[in-house]
Amino acid sequence: MPKPEQFELLLHKVSQCQLCAAHLPLAPKPIVQLSSNAKILIAGQAPGQKTHHKGHPFDDASGERLRLWLGVTREQFYDPNLFAILPMGFCFPGSYSTADKKSGDKPPRPECADKWRQSILDELQSIELTLIVGQYAIAWHLQRKLTVTQAVAQWQTLWPNTLVMPHPSPRNNIWLKRHPEFEQQVIPILQQRVAEITNTKVD
Repeated sequence: MPKPEQFELLLHKVSQCQLCAAHLPLAPKPIVQLSSNAKILIAGQAPGQKTHHKGHPFDDASGERLRLWLGVTREQFYDPNLFAILPMGFCFPGSYSTADKKSGDKPPRPECADKWRQSILDELQSIELTLIVGQYAIAWHLQRKLTVTQAVAQWQTLWPNTLVMPHPSPRNNIWLKRHPEFEQQVIPILQQRVAEITNTKVD
């Protein structure tokens, strides 16, 4: 069993991490939500700029949609004894400039996962459901090269302990319109599972 003092020391080290400071556009500010009692793990990407300034994971439009998908309140979502939020990168990685051929935020810095991820996961012994959100989390957790579409299409192979999800960002509205089956078929099942784990009713 994990030792509480060992876990607290690990979280303190994470909070002080400066590993990729030279590569970040803003000062390092690791943002995670963790408790050894957490029942549901959200394995996401990396904090956006709004999250960096607010200091709370998913405190934006993406978070609103994610909470809707889960069927939980903000209070439930930000209860670390219910939800562990562990992104692939703990700090805002920066956004692509207008000169780049890409748009949106840059990928999570790889240093986080290399240094911290497995050590933290080893401490989360009460997890009943892992939500893998987006392509970088998919690549790390599944150890396979799959597109988000491919991984989501195979969701039943991992259920009920794991669910692969598209990122809830508004940038994925087009994907969601092209794949209405995700919200129509998968989300009700997800909400029921979350309700069972958190002991809440589904409306």
